[in-house]
Amino acid sequence: MAKDTSRFSNNISIKNRKASYEYEFIDKYEAGIVLKGTEIKSIREGKASVQEAYCYLKNDEVFIKSMNISPYSNSSFANHEITRDRKLLLKKKEVEKIKTKTEEKGLTIVPTKMYINSRGFAKVEIAVARGKKLFDKRDSIKKKDQDRELKRLKI
Repeated sequence: MAKDTSRFSNNISIKNRKASYEYEFIDKYEAGIVLKGTEIKSIREGKASVQEAYCYLKNDEVFIKSMNISPYSNSSFANHEITRDRKLLLKKKEVEKIKTKTEEKGLTIVPTKMYINSRGFAKVEIAVARGKKLFDKRDSIKKKDQDRELKRLKI
C-alpha cells in the first residue's frame, strides 16, 4: 500500500519580498540548512517564513536566526522549536568572503529565499546586502511602476 504524499511538495519557494525593498544585494550565496526531521516535513508543506529572519557569524560559521518553521502537525512530543537558530552549510572560502564583506561598514547578511532543490534538500539563498536609504526606496518603487506600465502597454 503506497503512502499518500500529496501534501508534500518539492516545488516550495518561500521568498523574502521585503528584503529586496529594504536592501541592495551585493553578493548572493546558496547555503544548506541543518534541520531536524519535523522541520523538513513542515518546510515541504510550505509552513515556513524567512520574512523576519537574519544571519550572523559566530566562530567562522554562519547561522540564521528567527526563521519561522511551524510545528509539524502529525508529530508527537518530539517536535522542534519554532524559531531556533539554525546553522547554514557553506564552504570555507564562501564564509571567509562573507566575513570580510560584513566587516565593512553598513553591510549585513539577509536571507532572500528558501526552497527545495531537485535532490530534495532544503536550501537558503542569502545575500550580503547594504541597507537602502529613503530616496533609493522611492526610486525602486518608481522604476517598478514604470516597468508595470510598459508591460501593460505592450499587451
